[in-house]
Amino acid sequence: MPNPQIHSALAQALAARGYETLTEVQSAVIAEGALDRDLIVSAKTGSGKTVAFGLAMASAILEGDSAPFVKAPLALVVTPTRELAIQVSKELDWLYASARARVVTCVGGMDPMKERRALAGGAHIVVGTPGRLRDHLERGALDLSELRVAVLDEADEMLDMGFREELEEILDATPQTRRTLLFSATMPRPIVALAKRYQRDALRIETLGDKEGHQDIAYQAVAVSPTDIEHAVVNLLRFHEAEATILFCATREAVRRVHASLTERGFHAVALSGEHSQSERNQALQALRDKRARVCVATDVAARGIDLPSVSLVIHVEVPRDAEALQHRSGRTGRAGRKGTAVLVVPFQRRKRVEGMLRGARINAEWISVPTAAQIRTKDRERLLATLLAPVELEEEDRELTRHLVDQLEPEQLAARLVQLIRSEMPSPEDILGAGKRDERGSDGGPRPGFEGASWFRLNAGRRHNADPRWLLPLICRYGHVTRTEIGAIRIAANDSYFQVSERATPSFVKALRRAKIAPEDQGLMIELAPQREQSSNYRPELAHEKPNPKKKPRRPKTV
Repeated sequence: MPNPQIHSALAQALAARGYETLTEVQSAVIAEGALDRDLIVSAKTGSGKTVAFGLAMASAILEGDSAPFVKAPLALVVTPTRELAIQVSKELDWLYASARARVVTCVGGMDPMKERRALAGGAHIVVGTPGRLRDHLERGALDLSELRVAVLDEADEMLDMGFREELEEILDATPQTRRTLLFSATMPRPIVALAKRYQRDALRIETLGDKEGHQDIAYQAVAVSPTDIEHAVVNLLRFHEAEATILFCATREAVRRVHASLTERGFHAVALSGEHSQSERNQALQALRDKRARVCVATDVAARGIDLPSVSLVIHVEVPRDAEALQHRSGRTGRAGRKGTAVLVVPFQRRKRVEGMLRGARINAEWISVPTAAQIRTKDRERLLATLLAPVELEEEDRELTRHLVDQLEPEQLAARLVQLIRSEMPSPEDILGAGKRDERGSDGGPRPGFEGASWFRLNAGRRHNADPRWLLPLICRYGHVTRTEIGAIRIAANDSYFQVSERATPSFVKALRRAKIAPEDQGLMIELAPQREQSSNYRPELAHEKPNPKKKPRRPKTV
C-alpha cells in the first residue's frame, strides 16, 4: 500500500496487518490539505477512526525512522470510557510497534500506582479517560508541557457524560502550539464552543454521508406488549442464532434483570455495566472473543469501545434515548464492511415515537413480527441439516468412535439421539401473543367457549388514542390481577375500548380494580363495569359510538 503521506514505519505495520487500502476517513486525515492542521472529524462507527488519528499524529511523534527519547508525552488521546481507551491503546500499540513508540493507558478501575510508574518511565502516547487523566495531572504524574498533539475521541459523548471541566483542565495544561484533533459524530453547540476555544483554523472532515452510516446494517423493528419484551428478545436470539450479539439496556438494573433471565433460560451470556470492575469487563469481553459466550447484555456507556468483528446482531431491548444513541448502539455491528442486523424492540405505545426517531435519522427500518416458535423450529431444522450435511475432516479417533456407535445403534436411533443432543443445548422459544390470538379476542362472532356469562368492562382509550388489543391485554391483566385466559373478546371503539372478563373471574377482578394504584405513566386511566344494557353477549360496542373521522389526525394516548 504505497502512500507518500504515510510514515514508512506505519506503512510497514499496516502491511503486516493486512491493509490493502485506507478507509475514507483515514485517507482524508493524511491528505495534503490536512497536514499539521487542527481537525474536526465526523465519521461513522467502525470506519477506522483510531488508525486515522494514529496516522494523522505521526508527524508530531516520529523523528526519522523511530520515536525519539522523551521524558514527557508527545501525544494524548482522551476517550469517554475505559473500554474505548483500552481498545485505542491496543490499536496504537501495533501501529507504532516498529517505530518503538511507547503507549501508556490511564483509566479508572486500574492500579494508579502502576500508571504513574509507567508515565515516569517515559511515554510517547498517553491514552486515557478524562477523570483519571485529570487525577494524574493534579498529582504531578502527568506532564503535558511537551505535548504536540491532543486527540478527543467521541468528544460529543464525553460532553454528554459531564466531562467538560475535566477536558478543559487537561487542554489548558497543554502548550498552545499543539495540534488538536476532535473526533465527534455530531456537532452540538458545546462541541462547537470547545472547538472555537481550543482549535485554530480547524479543517472540517465529514465522511458520514446521508446513507453511509447505515448501508452495512439492516434495521428492523418489532412492536410488542411491554410484558412480552423479554420473550421477544429470546425469540429474536433463537431465530438469528448469531455468532455474537449485543443487547442494549438503558440502566444497570435492566442489564441485571435481562442477563439473569437469559442465563436462566440457558443462553451463554455476559453482562457489562458501570457496576462491573475492569477485571470483570475484561473477562466478559474475552469470553465473547473466545466464543464461550455469545450474548452480551450492556448499557450504552459500557459498550463504548467494544470492537468485536463477530457481532452480527444488535438488539435494542430498551428504546434508545435519541437517534444518535441508536446509531452508536447499532454501530457495534456492520463494522469494517461486514453486514449486520439491528433490531428495536418497541412497546406498542411507543411505536409513534420510534417511527419519528427513525425518520429523523434517515433510517428505513422494516417493521416485522416477533419470530414464532414454529418459525424458530423451522430455522433450527435448516441449521441442523446444514451443519450435519457439511463436509468435515475426521480424526482417526473420531472415526473409531463413529464405528463403535454404528455397531451399537441402528442408523435411525443414532441420528435421533444426535438430534436430541443438539436440541437439548438450545433454549426453548417463547409463546407470544400474536396476530392470530389478537384477532380471536377481537372477533365479531359469538361468545368464545367459556365466556357465555362473561361481563363487559369499559376502558377510556379507543382508536383515537391508538389503542391496540396487544398492549391493552397486559394492562388489563396487571390492574385486574387476572390471567390472559380470563379475558375474552376485546373490542375497540372510537373513544373507548370494551373487553370481557369471565364469569368466574369477574368478582375478584372488580375487587382488584378498587384496590389498584394507578402508575404515574397511566394517570387518567379508568376501567369500569359497562352499563347493564351493554352486558348482552351479542353486544357490539363499536356500533354504539361514533366512527372516527378519517380526515382528523389521531391523537397519541395520554392515559394508557
